[in-house]
Amino acid sequence: MSENTTPQTQTTTAAAESDQPLTTTAGETAEQTRSEWTDYEFPGDAKMAVEDLHVHYGDDHALKGVSMEIPEKSVTALIGPSGCGKSTFLRCLNRMNDRVSSARIDGSVKLDGQEIYQDGVNLVELRKRVGMVFQSPNPFPKSIRENIAYGPEKHGDLDTGLLARLLNRSDAEERDELVERCLRDAALWDEVSDRLDDNALGLSGGQQQRLCIGRCLSVDPEVILMDEPASALDPIATAKIEDLIDDLAEEYTVVIVTHNMQQAARISDQTAVFLTGGELVEYGDTDQVFEDPHSERVEDYITGKFG
Repeated sequence: MSENTTPQTQTTTAAAESDQPLTTTAGETAEQTRSEWTDYEFPGDAKMAVEDLHVHYGDDHALKGVSMEIPEKSVTALIGPSGCGKSTFLRCLNRMNDRVSSARIDGSVKLDGQEIYQDGVNLVELRKRVGMVFQSPNPFPKSIRENIAYGPEKHGDLDTGLLARLLNRSDAEERDELVERCLRDAALWDEVSDRLDDNALGLSGGQQQRLCIGRCLSVDPEVILMDEPASALDPIATAKIEDLIDDLAEEYTVVIVTHNMQQAARISDQTAVFLTGGELVEYGDTDQVFEDPHSERVEDYITGKFG
């Protein structure tokens, strides 16, 4: 679904020349964004690289010329007010916006140096490599065990059907090992190990979300996208999700959208700030962005003057 974006009032030439800030209709101080505010340098190679990304939903220009690189095995937080394009950006990273009929995407997104928007890309394989965890937990109305095993079985990585069992080729033991590993990685095994055949819909909200993370892990992704994964959870469940994200970053590249700036400051290595008009305004080390932002608008947003 498209996001509701509020077009940002453009800085006039006179204002830019005199360096006098104006107030936009969203309550932001207008300023000219500088490229050095988003040129984040980090050691090692980028896991994903985005260049001059534009997204339109019909006549709505939701993202405007976003360029950024995402480090491997780290947590990147995307923050900004509602309607600024951060969830749209997240969905571009595994082409989920392809499912929106009105969406038009221009620009480049590369995974390990390979363009994901070129012709012939296998979207099933792409979404195995770049998994997604949504805002609201969405477990299947199946058992806990079946939720974890569903992806590998669907993709043919596991065969536990009747014929396989009759031919003594069943992957049931491998499936059980996979289920335990993914539930352990999702910090859920100790809570559900004695009821794997129970319906997953009977779990609490926080448990369901960790189950969905485990289900994502079951197909061996390289990147995990999270769209406000703790927004519907209580503080205790939220703390468990945050601890889990910290653990996941040791093996996976995590990109998370959050409206909770304290959460972004706690769990992320780097933070990208999107503001109204679908513009990436600042991107850098999380401590620097929160403690000494380059942009006046970013400082105003972080200190609660708007948003």
